[in-house]
Amino acid sequence: MRLESVTSGFGRWLLPPVCLICGQRAREGLDCCSGCAADLPVIDSQCHSCGLAMPAPTHACGRCTRRPPAFDRTWPGFAYAGPIERLVHRFKFHHDLAAGRVLAGLCARRLAAIGAPRPQALVPVPLHWRRHLWRGFNQSRMLAEDLSGFLGGIPVAPLLSRSRATPAQSGLPAASRGANVRNAFRAHLPACRPRHVALVDDVMTTGTTLDACARALKKTGIERVDVWVVARA
Repeated sequence: MRLESVTSGFGRWLLPPVCLICGQRAREGLDCCSGCAADLPVIDSQCHSCGLAMPAPTHACGRCTRRPPAFDRTWPGFAYAGPIERLVHRFKFHHDLAAGRVLAGLCARRLAAIGAPRPQALVPVPLHWRRHLWRGFNQSRMLAEDLSGFLGGIPVAPLLSRSRATPAQSGLPAASRGANVRNAFRAHLPACRPRHVALVDDVMTTGTTLDACARALKKTGIERVDVWVVARA
């Protein structure tokens, strides 16, 4: 028996996983118990284009019909409410990396359950270097790397960069968000260009940031851009 197996098994016995939501004993490999996982706020009916919750599934909501986004389909893991919202806040604003890993693991299971097609690469939404320096990490990049680990090693490809700093979208009215991120992203393609990628982010609200990212990617000839988000607000 390998020494690593013995020590890791002893570590699990000494410090068993604890659910980050309720504090009870959690399942092996993910710090979330089965009861809390079953009660998470999923979106059963949505706009396939932007992921907005709808009374019945539809290809495009009114907004997407009037102005189709550049991305092809949105696959939200959950609704931005309850324990998902609290875990996102812990991860994004309190540097709780364990919460980020739980979110990625839960999202990976949900994406598999709803049949999200496997992309050739995961593309994290980039931060401007100043915000990255201030926050200390890019939550989208960390989610993409954890999703890759949970889903069998889909390559993480940082194909986008911020060409200019922009005010945080969360502090702007919906009508101003499109102009705020217009031409704010630049795509950098590898020698072997993927045909199908998935943009990865933590929360989708209006979708304007992800739309700007998808436009930059499609200008390079990428054929399909899906959106994978932990939560849809």
